[in-house]
Amino acid sequence: MDMDQDNMRFLGLIGVYKESCKLIFRWRKLFSLITLTLILPLLIVFLAEEPVSEILYDKIRFNEFMLRDSAAGTPSYHKLSDLVSAEWTEFILLKAFYFAFVLVFSLLATSAVVYTVASAYTAKEVTFRKVIGVVPRVWRRLALTFLCIFFAFFAYNAVFGAAVYWWTHTSMSDSTAATVVFFVVVVAAYVVGFVYMTIVWQLASVVSVLEDTCGVKAMVKSADLIKGKLVVAVVVFVKLLAAVVGLYILFVVVCLNMPVVVKKIGFGGLCLVALVAVVLFGLVVQTVIYFVCKSYHRQNIDKSALSDHLEAYSGGYVRLKASPAEKDVQLEEYRV
Repeated sequence: MDMDQDNMRFLGLIGVYKESCKLIFRWRKLFSLITLTLILPLLIVFLAEEPVSEILYDKIRFNEFMLRDSAAGTPSYHKLSDLVSAEWTEFILLKAFYFAFVLVFSLLATSAVVYTVASAYTAKEVTFRKVIGVVPRVWRRLALTFLCIFFAFFAYNAVFGAAVYWWTHTSMSDSTAATVVFFVVVVAAYVVGFVYMTIVWQLASVVSVLEDTCGVKAMVKSADLIKGKLVVAVVVFVKLLAAVVGLYILFVVVCLNMPVVVKKIGFGGLCLVALVAVVLFGLVVQTVIYFVCKSYHRQNIDKSALSDHLEAYSGGYVRLKASPAEKDVQLEEYRV
């Protein structure tokens, strides 16, 4: 990053986008390799899951229909019953593989991109081989943060689900305007809270890589950092989410229903390329927002200390513990 640290706090939406684009083009070779090895496989599986699951589910439904028409106790009935059971097992295993693959590769891709952007910030030379060697170590910290945010989302959704259940069983008979408005307000509040928690999670992922903090502490640190730049983070999140959802809908609704195979492959390839670009851009943007938030709160990021922190992941440098009187220089506040 060429921009001075003091000036980064003034970056708005366009400034964050420009800085992210500069990073991607300057380190295009490294980001291309990260994309081909981590992001591309992730999105291929992400897009392929829907048609593959639909084909397998249709087979299950057809065999279940045949099973209902078969006489119980006959050889054909037992054969169909075993076949349906096997297909349901395949379907469940497919879903389990899909979620595990997407989770692991999304964390790996996040680790690689955050590490690369931070290395660019410190003007540290980094190679693809070094990034791949560092990613497994960084991944563990991200996994812990993910587990914490997963349980937070689970509790949040459970509370909202309980509130909806209570409302449907106590207020459905009373369809007054006030009741409807109250329900709309509750749903809107849920959406706002969900978006906020997602943004905190994204920034907490960066904090987990670049600071000696992960899990709940990274989430708390992320919530503090996002103050003052929340509007920029929300706009970025909403726009990227809209792009991802829009491309996914185009792929599922338009591409998969095309009658000509050549057109289907071509349009699907275009959707995949566009989705890859959006995901890579989003990962770089969330890392840039971290540096913007640090600058906004006047928290000095010492480049040498950050460089040492990154080097520790590769095993080339062991960071010394600071004394109580000497807090981490990365988090030191400065005054102008």
